[in-house]
Amino acid sequence: MEPREGVSKQDIREQIWDYMESQNLADFPRPVHHRIPNFKGSYVACQNIKDLEAFARTQEVKVDPDKPLEGVRLLALQSKKTLLVPTPRLRTGLFNKIIPPPGATKDVLRRCATSEGVRNHSAPVGLDSRVLVDLVVVGSVAVSEKGWRIGKGEGYADLEYAMMVSMGAVGPGTPVVTIVHDCQVVNIPETLLEDHDLTVDYILTPTRVITTGCERPKPAGITWSKISWEMLGKIPILRSLRCREEQAGKDVTLRDEPRHLPATPSIVRKPRGLPPPELGSGQVEDAPSNTVYVGNLPRNARVSELKTALGVLGVAPLRLTWQGPQRRAFLHYRDAASAQRALLCLQGFHLGANALKVARARQQRASDLVGGHAEEPHPDHRPSIADP
Repeated sequence: MEPREGVSKQDIREQIWDYMESQNLADFPRPVHHRIPNFKGSYVACQNIKDLEAFARTQEVKVDPDKPLEGVRLLALQSKKTLLVPTPRLRTGLFNKIIPPPGATKDVLRRCATSEGVRNHSAPVGLDSRVLVDLVVVGSVAVSEKGWRIGKGEGYADLEYAMMVSMGAVGPGTPVVTIVHDCQVVNIPETLLEDHDLTVDYILTPTRVITTGCERPKPAGITWSKISWEMLGKIPILRSLRCREEQAGKDVTLRDEPRHLPATPSIVRKPRGLPPPELGSGQVEDAPSNTVYVGNLPRNARVSELKTALGVLGVAPLRLTWQGPQRRAFLHYRDAASAQRALLCLQGFHLGANALKVARARQQRASDLVGGHAEEPHPDHRPSIADP
């Protein structure tokens, strides 16, 4: 099956999906449209990774959570390699490290390799963790023998790789493997590829091991001009990386952000003429604050859950005041700049099912924040990602 001339990436996707459905080449979930297809024979294809020297020598492997890659996740666990799996749609971070229970049998490891196991037997990996990935395994909808790859169209595999580059977790020589059905290996015009598209070094199918010899450079980091405000709003860890790269002097202007505006999301200020809110005892109005207020915590939330989430985002505070019964906490940072960075990164973040409310807390006496009896601080100027 070969794509016709003048096709787009979406044309190729639809052609692959239609063919696999018509030939009954996929297992659950069906239909395969808008998915990385869980093709029949995926476990056989996954076994072929054992023949790759790149897999034999790896210590830390990142494998996407797609169903057809389950066999590779299992092999990684059985080989006692460190297995990292991206969080779904990057909502709560970049990676989860899979941690099987002590003495896990093969059946337990098999469960750990499933999507349920990823949820139940994993720990988040934060931005500041020293991760060095030796091998990357991604799913594909279509791939060419030259190493050109087409995903399902949402761009998460490309973005995950770019984020790993920004973290220093992968380098130019880190091999990338994809695992597909034989019918998914097709000719893809190079004209369809863009600089942010991830290419692959190895293709595994139920019948073949293809070394692509691809020399096209992989993404050298996040291409911020391809990122929209909407995507930035949905992915807290992406906002954290953007803050870091902006502080390092990089151009982080977004796709739908006018060039003459500052890259940092603007501050929504209170309308003039309104009376100031009443201050709690000991608050100093308009004083710069290095404390961030976090509200709307889940009723059953634990302080460890919040600390873990802050670590994943790379905005762990120097000190945290927990007021669980009031469903709030105060994050104390070294300086106002660190607090502002945390504030931006936490906008829209969910803990459990709850969207956290975050705001800069006005200065309070330290005694007001001890013992869980402090007055709830009035938010100072509350930031949000403004429409350009």
